[in-house]
Amino acid sequence: MRRCEIQNLETPDTRKCRNWQTSKTKDLVVVTSCGFKSHLPHERLKLKDLSLFALWRKIYAEKSEAALADHEWKRILETWISQVKQGEKILILPPDITRCYSYAGKITAYLYEKLSGECKVRIMPAVGTHRQMTREERIRFFGAIPDVCFLSHNWKNDTEDICIVPEEIVSEATGGTYRRAITAELNRNVLSGEFDRIVSIGQVVPHEVVGMANYTKKLLVGVGGRDMINQSHMISAICGIEKIMGRENTPVRRIFDYVQKNFLDQLKITFMLTVTCEKHQDSDLYGFYIGEERETFSAACRLAEKKNITWLPKRAKKIVTWLDPAEFGSTWVGNKAVYRTRMAIADGGELLILAPGIKSFGENEEVDSCIRKYGYSGTETIQNAYENGEFNGIEMAAAHLIHGSSDGRFKITYAADPKLMPEEIMRSVGYEWTDIGPMMKKYQPKGKETGWYEDNGEEYYFIKAPAVGLWRVKGEA
Repeated sequence: MRRCEIQNLETPDTRKCRNWQTSKTKDLVVVTSCGFKSHLPHERLKLKDLSLFALWRKIYAEKSEAALADHEWKRILETWISQVKQGEKILILPPDITRCYSYAGKITAYLYEKLSGECKVRIMPAVGTHRQMTREERIRFFGAIPDVCFLSHNWKNDTEDICIVPEEIVSEATGGTYRRAITAELNRNVLSGEFDRIVSIGQVVPHEVVGMANYTKKLLVGVGGRDMINQSHMISAICGIEKIMGRENTPVRRIFDYVQKNFLDQLKITFMLTVTCEKHQDSDLYGFYIGEERETFSAACRLAEKKNITWLPKRAKKIVTWLDPAEFGSTWVGNKAVYRTRMAIADGGELLILAPGIKSFGENEEVDSCIRKYGYSGTETIQNAYENGEFNGIEMAAAHLIHGSSDGRFKITYAADPKLMPEEIMRSVGYEWTDIGPMMKKYQPKGKETGWYEDNGEEYYFIKAPAVGLWRVKGEA
C-alpha cells in the first residue's frame, strides 16, 4: 500500500469512487489517496504499522500490539488543532483524577499548550457526583495549567433540563424492566453558547453502569444532573451489571443514544476517546479517536473489548487488587475492584482490596451517609428498601450498594489504614477489614504485575489496576 498522509479536514478531497464489488459509484469524502480500487469508509488506511482512518469530522489511530508513541497520538491531535481558528473559545471536559490511567490529563495539557496562546481555553473536569479535585490533584493530572482556567461542575446546582426521555422509550430500552420517564440535564457552561467548541476527553473501558464508559456518558453523567445519574445507575442494578459490563449496546446506552439523537447532536461536541492499558505506574495508549459521530465511540469499543477484557482459564479462589491512594479515597470509586472482578471469583472465594487511601464511603455527604445507613447488605435487602421508597432522590446509592455486594457468594475484605478507616467502621457496612501494613508486606503490590502468584501454597490472582479492565472466565456466558 502506498504511503498515505492526513490532509486538512476542513478541505477534504471529495470525488466519486467505484466499488469494485458492486460496480456502483458513490460520492465519498476522501482524506487520502491510498491506491485502492475502493475508498469505502470501512476500509483502513495504513501508515507503516499505524492504522489511520479519516473521514469528515472523524479520525483515529490505533494499534493492537505496541502502544502508540507520543508523536503518533500528537499527530492525530494536531490534525484537529489545525482546524481551530484564532480567538476561538474552547471548553474542555476531561475526567477527574479517579481516571488517572485515561491519558486524558496528557491530552488536556497538550491542547492547552497549543491553543491557549491564541484561544480562550477553559477546563471543566467532569466529576459527576465525585468531590471537586484539589489544586494538587489538578497539577498532578493536568500539569501547571493556571487555576483561572478551571471551571467546576456541581451536579445538584449547575445544570439545566435539556429533554425528557419518555417512559415508553425507557421501557423499550430496558426490555420492560424499568418504566418511568427520565429527565436529562447538562451543565450550564455547556449550554451557554459562550464556547465555539466543546471537547469531551475520556477513556473507553468496561463500565458497570453503561457497559463501556465515556462518549455521551461524560455529558449526561459527568456534567449532568440528578435524575439521569440516579436512574441510569438504578437501571444497571436492576438489569444486572454482569449482563452490562464490557458491552457497547446496553439499556443505559440506548437511553443515552436517544438523548444524543434528539438533543446532543445539535451541540456538535467533539469527542476525544482513548483506549489504554496499565503499565507500571502509568498507562500505555493503544487507541486515540476523535470525532462527533457515534462510530467514533464504536471504533474505540471494538479495541477496548480486545485490550481491556482479560479472559482467565478458571475462576480464582482469591483475587488481590491494588488501589492507588492517589486515585482512590472512597469505596464509591474503589469498588471498581468489586465490579470488575466479580465474574472471575469462585464461589466461596475472597476478594482482598489493598486500599491504603480509603477514608470514606461516598464521594459526597449525601451518598456517604446512605452507605453507612444501609451497608452493602445484598441485592434483595436494598431492592426491597428501594421499592418501599427509601432511596427516593438518591437511587444511585441503592445501585451502588447492589453493585458492591457479593450477595454472600464471596468474601470482600478491605485492607485499610486504621487511622483513615477503622475496623469497626468498615465492618459496619458489611465488609471484612484487615490492617494494610501486614498486607503490604505480604503481597508487595508496588511494582508487581497483574497475573497468577503463589504464596506458601496459596494461589491468588493479582490485579494492579482494576479500574482499567474487566476480568472474566473463558467459556462462561
